[in-house]
Formats: sequence, C-alpha cells, structure tokens
Amino acid sequence: QVQLIESGGGLVQAGGSLRLSCAASGRTFSDYRMGWFRQAPGKEREFVAAMGQTADRILYADSVKGRFTISRDNAKNTVFLQMDSLQPEDTAIYYCAAGNYGVGSMYSGHSYRYWGQGTQVTVSS
Repeated sequence: QVQLIESGGGLVQAGGSLRLSCAASGRTFSDYRMGWFRQAPGKEREFVAAMGQTADRILYADSVKGRFTISRDNAKNTVFLQMDSLQPEDTAIYYCAAGNYGVGSMYSGHSYRYWGQGTQVTVSS
C-alpha cells in the first residue's frame, strides 16, 4: 500500500508559477513510476506528466510541454511538478499517482494503482 499526499496548490495569476509536491509513504517509493493528472470541472481526468524511476523516462502532455517540469527525489519519497507560465486553462484539481513499472501506458490513469486526494490549482486571468 502507498499513501500519497499532494500539496502546493493555490490561486495564482496567469503567467505565474506553482510547485506541487506529492509525498509518498508505505512501500518503497523508488519501485513506482509516478504521474500527475488533472481534472477540470465538467471535464475528464487528463494526463499531465509522468516519470520513471530516473530522468531517462519522462513524458508530458502536449498542453504543458515546455511549461511544466516533473522531478522526483527518491531519498525523500517525493515527486514534484513545477508549473510555470500558468494559464487559466490549467485550472483543475491535480492528482499524483503511483504505478508499477511495466504495467500499461504511462499516459493512462488506469496504469496507476495509488492516487492522492488532489490539490486545487486555480489560475486567474
């Protein structure tokens, strides 16, 4: 079992930045791929970014490429999402997720077994 707790969300003006953190506890953190997803009101959950055990495997949604950066600190059992140049369309609840390596696609939420409770990100225009 893995417990995930996100933090760092909030209200920011367009063009601003936020850094989300996701602290994991339970099983060995480095055993899992980590992903960030988001869900805006009235919309389906969508993939944002994912990372394997190391930086040699990092994926981003086209909508955030060049603006968001995912990273992880295995020693601190934490994954981060640095979000720069935020836009109103980035407004959503952001969730981190953990999944076993080699199970399904890193882009799909179905490939992740554990989820955090989410943190709200609101970008004003």
